[in-house]
Amino acid sequence: MKDIDIDFYRVKDQISLDNCNTYENFGEDDDDLKKQLDKVRRELGEFQDTLYAHGKYSVLVCLQGMDTAGKDSLIREVFKDFNVRGVVVHSFKVPTELELKHDYIWRHYIALPAKGKVGVFNRTHYENVLVTRVHPEYIMGEHIPGIHSVEDIDDVFWKKRFEQINNFEKHIADNGTIIFKFFLHLSKEEQRQRLLRRLQLQKKNWKFSPGDLKERQLWDKYQECYEDALNKTSRPHAPWYVIPADNKKGARLIVANTLLQELKKYKDIKEPELDDKIKANMEDYKNQLQSEKE
Repeated sequence: MKDIDIDFYRVKDQISLDNCNTYENFGEDDDDLKKQLDKVRRELGEFQDTLYAHGKYSVLVCLQGMDTAGKDSLIREVFKDFNVRGVVVHSFKVPTELELKHDYIWRHYIALPAKGKVGVFNRTHYENVLVTRVHPEYIMGEHIPGIHSVEDIDDVFWKKRFEQINNFEKHIADNGTIIFKFFLHLSKEEQRQRLLRRLQLQKKNWKFSPGDLKERQLWDKYQECYEDALNKTSRPHAPWYVIPADNKKGARLIVANTLLQELKKYKDIKEPELDDKIKANMEDYKNQLQSEKE
């Protein structure tokens, strides 16, 4: 299989989601896609060790998508070869009472990965311009000065919120966080099939919620909000990638390749050299350990 052109999926100019593919298998069967992923994720695992030893950058992977887009399984498969101490996954649900007492970015800021580590956000700070834009009444729970009713949440409010998100990402990027943002682009028909499987297969019943069907009725509004967010917040330091998600194995391979290809560009990320004094005494240390066996 030819190398994947990750630039094809990057949001560089204004895009329309209607014109973006939702299915990709690169003309390969599932076994071949899995073999490719196995190879790439091993390399990612090795890079993560170096990232940890280097200790000057962190990596933030943001995953967004409609219900059933495959975020959980992608995390499981793409990061399988990572050292568990070096990767932290955060799944953001409805804000807690404590979180609502802070600004909307606070809970995401305190969950950012430390230098040398990889952080994965399963749903992200973008929920605050997606779910809340589809359901503006949720904003009232944030107790924002000047917002007294839903009517106060206008275009100026959303423009300001996009600016705040862009500023947040620029700030953390300038301080050593390498940002990846992936939108898992699912077709409405594929979502229908996946929701049906949750109902038909007993082992998947627990995943189903009637709320999924209510949100599905708002599909077009969500697509409009996603498209707007992608176009307003894809930046060179924090690019969005639109990943065809109808084929989970193809989606995982694209995401893994994107991470590996981009991270390899950071030539300064390498294992630190030993102190000169330690280097000078390497043979003595070896002899000391070897003599213990004797």
